[in-house]
Amino acid sequence: MNSEAKWFKFYGATPHTLDYPDISLYKMVENAGEKYPEYTAYDFMGKSSTYREFLKDVDTCAKALRQEGIKKGDAVTVCLPNVPQAVIMFYAINKIGAVASMVHPLSAENEIMFYINESKSRIAITLSRFYNKFEALKGRTQLEKVIVAKIGEALPTVKSFLYKFVGHEPNVEESPWTISWQKFMENARNCTQDIIDEGKGGDSAAILFSGGTTGTSKGILLTNLNFNALAMQTVAMAQCLEPGDVMLSIMPVFHGFGLGVGIHTMLSAGAKCVLIPQINPKEFPSLFKKQKPNYMAGVPTLFEAILRNKEMDGVDLSCMKGLFSGGDSLSIELKKKMDNFLKEHGATIQVQEGYGTTECVTASCLTPNGHYREGSIGIPFPDTFYKIVTPETNEEVAPNQMGEICITGPTLMKEYINNPKETYQTLRVHEDGKTYLHTGDLGYMDEDGFVYFVQRLKRMIVTSGYNVYPSQVENVIDAHEAVLFSTVIGVKDDYKMQRVKAFIVLKPGFSPSDEIRESIKAHCRKSIAKYALPSEYEFRDNLPKTLVGKVAYRELEKEEEEKTTV
Repeated sequence: MNSEAKWFKFYGATPHTLDYPDISLYKMVENAGEKYPEYTAYDFMGKSSTYREFLKDVDTCAKALRQEGIKKGDAVTVCLPNVPQAVIMFYAINKIGAVASMVHPLSAENEIMFYINESKSRIAITLSRFYNKFEALKGRTQLEKVIVAKIGEALPTVKSFLYKFVGHEPNVEESPWTISWQKFMENARNCTQDIIDEGKGGDSAAILFSGGTTGTSKGILLTNLNFNALAMQTVAMAQCLEPGDVMLSIMPVFHGFGLGVGIHTMLSAGAKCVLIPQINPKEFPSLFKKQKPNYMAGVPTLFEAILRNKEMDGVDLSCMKGLFSGGDSLSIELKKKMDNFLKEHGATIQVQEGYGTTECVTASCLTPNGHYREGSIGIPFPDTFYKIVTPETNEEVAPNQMGEICITGPTLMKEYINNPKETYQTLRVHEDGKTYLHTGDLGYMDEDGFVYFVQRLKRMIVTSGYNVYPSQVENVIDAHEAVLFSTVIGVKDDYKMQRVKAFIVLKPGFSPSDEIRESIKAHCRKSIAKYALPSEYEFRDNLPKTLVGKVAYRELEKEEEEKTTV
């Protein structure tokens, strides 16, 4: 069935299948480093490291971990933003066959405790400014030691001095429970044995935690093959990545998109990662002017921030070879605005939308070059196959029929850690003998194999017995001339079960008014079925975001629930 998929005719130069080496993540990057030792591996706020220097640091870090007693199969918590220590530590953990548990540093204290307990981490690394959360967990987990790093340590000398002078980073006293990054790395000299990387594709490499937007957060266990396959597939689909190219690595290292595409894909290809520890839209003009990046991957809210930045006027984007959107649904209107913005700034590319879930690291399909279809998230990667099934079953539906998106391929997770029941429900063997990931996302596939994401199954609004898909309503609202972006939720209603409510952020230059509200309503009446029309339009300056920049519609739902219970 899968040997000649219908979407292959849109592959162009992309091979239908790839040959994946049975090696570790570390080895994949080491291979690139051997070919391009003097190329820049990463740049961090003006301080760069060649592949030779970077791999030497990874080796030192691996020895230091071994000196702390970390061995194959042990878990190490990495609670860092996009800083050099995070990337060095990630590959060092991999080199010794341990598992990197990637945690958002802005997570709450109890969340961090949950993540540490789930992964059974023995050691953690964090920045000094987040250390207080770990101090509060002392003795409450099986954590034996916390490595405390500082951003200043990774900066050029002058910037490092200024950073210390401004007092950004508190000092943490050394104790049996804590060790500074510098001291930790120095301890490597006490390790007399060479660390030999013997990692295989099927070995566990990382735990990424789902955002928790659909309930309890789950630890997703991913392998070396998962990441290496993703890197090779992304390069094959993009058809433009060359050694020495530059990526703005903005998406966070604790997120599948940031780690898988922003870091590992680039380092596997001999490219340069410009590490951005914190998204600050005000810095984009200087970043583009100074770094002249060839690639950027981001979520839709990031593109909205770029569009709103007046300082981007006149910035030359002709250097761009790829701009990828993922992590959240990109509305048709926002894509049009961003494509127009790129053209006005000298770029010859368009935004390429991808789709995936953390359960398959990140993207597993992408808009093919020159074959954009409105509203589509593209076609599957090489060796990855999509199937649309009737929800709660394994039965495939006809083309253009709505159903649950299922995926099979080399990037599928190993399991949800400590959760065999959820693993069994999510990874299912179908009649063709393949294991499919049931994504919990609603969509359809057209006759040519282009995939269309509609909604998370659980986000569907049911009003008066009708199914309403928020993203379809949002696309219409976003097309209004005054609207920057919107989010639609279902609000409890005694008569209809749920009614539709829209939250709207207006473009700069427009202010909330009854006139604009009526104009948006009139615009919606032309394109939205009566039962799906919002009953309420609320203007906001901003909308709440999740830790990875998606609109946190759950927070909006919670706000509305609290109103009804008051």
